[in-house]
Amino acid sequence: MSSKQQGFDISSLFQERARKKLSNFKNRILVVSGKGGVGKSFIASMLAIALAERGKSIALFDADVYGSSTPLILGLQGIRHYIDEEGEILPVEGPLGLKVVAINLMLDTPETPVVWRGPLASRAILELAARVKWGIGDYLIVDMPPGTGDIAITIAQLMPPETHAIVVTAPNILSEVIVAKAVNFTASMRIRLLGVVENMSYFKCPHCGRETSIMGKLSGELLASKYGTTLLAKIPLEPGVNKALDTGTPYLLLEKESETSRIIRELADKVIKLLEK
Repeated sequence: MSSKQQGFDISSLFQERARKKLSNFKNRILVVSGKGGVGKSFIASMLAIALAERGKSIALFDADVYGSSTPLILGLQGIRHYIDEEGEILPVEGPLGLKVVAINLMLDTPETPVVWRGPLASRAILELAARVKWGIGDYLIVDMPPGTGDIAITIAQLMPPETHAIVVTAPNILSEVIVAKAVNFTASMRIRLLGVVENMSYFKCPHCGRETSIMGKLSGELLASKYGTTLLAKIPLEPGVNKALDTGTPYLLLEKESETSRIIRELADKVIKLLEK
């Protein structure tokens, strides 16, 4: 057998194994964006925690190979994945029993760059998905890499039927292009779109309560309507996120009573209603 044929067979084996394991989750949600810098990892991480608060068993898969950041957002930077006696990779246990899987939890240090070309990165994420001991659960939340390249395609193709997506965007003139790319990507991959989350939607002054549209005024409702979907949440620009990162505590658990936390929990309730009705 040629090395090319052997590589194809191994990849097929990984695909079959990964797809079978991921199908053990009742619901799968890909958190996607057309570009980076819109807070996709924050939304994915906080949604996972909010769902866990509601008694759901959750796994969070950070599939952003080059910019893995969920470990930092969840306060897990000093922890690493272990391999059990059967050669399977064990998820790291995060807040509220969250199962977390991330490339950054396999590196020597969080600052170590991942210098891989697209096909190698795709192969690595495929093998990771196949080798993790996922178990079973209510929700698998996937923090997707930004854009629509090799890795995003690989992950989307691994997903069993009845997988859904949430598009994260920000309220500026680029949003329409971002949403269009992400919506078209999910459609081409036959992923069902749950709706749009507009992050950094506005800033509310802590002193006077006045709202300011720092990032722009393009309406999330308008974009959602244009692309035939729903605006699930408008999340404010929140300085407390930096405080949470500095303390190593997930924002939702540090700022429990904030407006942002309330909106994220409402988002989790909407997701449950949409998928478990």
